[in-house]
Amino acid sequence: MLTKRIIPCLDVDAGRVVKGVRFLSHRDAGDPVEMAASYDRDGADELVFYDITASAQDRGIMREVVARTADQLFIPLTVGGGLRSVEDMNLMLKAGADKVSINTSAVENPALIRQGAEAFGSQCIVLGMDVARIRGAGEPRWGVRTHTGAGGGRPTSLDAVEWAVRAVELGAGEIVVNSMDADGTQQGYDLELLRAISRAVSVPVVASGGAGTLEHLYQAVALGEADAVLAASIFHFGAYTIGQAKEYLATRGVPVRRLAVT
Repeated sequence: MLTKRIIPCLDVDAGRVVKGVRFLSHRDAGDPVEMAASYDRDGADELVFYDITASAQDRGIMREVVARTADQLFIPLTVGGGLRSVEDMNLMLKAGADKVSINTSAVENPALIRQGAEAFGSQCIVLGMDVARIRGAGEPRWGVRTHTGAGGGRPTSLDAVEWAVRAVELGAGEIVVNSMDADGTQQGYDLELLRAISRAVSVPVVASGGAGTLEHLYQAVALGEADAVLAASIFHFGAYTIGQAKEYLATRGVPVRRLAVT
């Protein structure tokens, strides 16, 4: 059985890691380079670096900060935020990223997913999805939003599950599913959302938005059927360590990669 991955997320704004609630009221969490090195030592399986205001501010990602962060890592690094072309992706890969994540640009130009997959392979292309539950829709439904670094973002006409399926058809090799309703609340992931997308696609699904306890991580993989869990607040502010999270999941029967004993 494949191991489940634990992935700290660095939301970076103006060169600092920040964390808010539903993309608002951000507070400073630290220096991305120092935090990346710490998570690498602590046994994180991967790291995600999002320049969260790049798309909203219509600018490119901070390549120099990405490069310094990548220099600290011996684990895979995914980078996203403001990537609008294959050349942008290439610059990030050259700066040290192993995968690139596209969200707003993929919605605006779906062909970018195929172009990136053809240029670098599907394993390098991650679809980031910021989604919000559609109220009063009867059956559970979620809509995709863009430009979310500026707060609530912009609603689109895209259904989240349908968009995930289409993105995989275009060549996306992984999907990070972020619930805007749960993001930063530490009240738990949207398990219905995770389960719906995990069952609809054949590529790995990463749970994002809402982790507040170790039980939430377990629920994401056991009930939400996610392949990995992405979290920020519980790790950034010292509630739990990566080691504690892995130990908890292991005791619940979830396969995880353990740190080698030296």
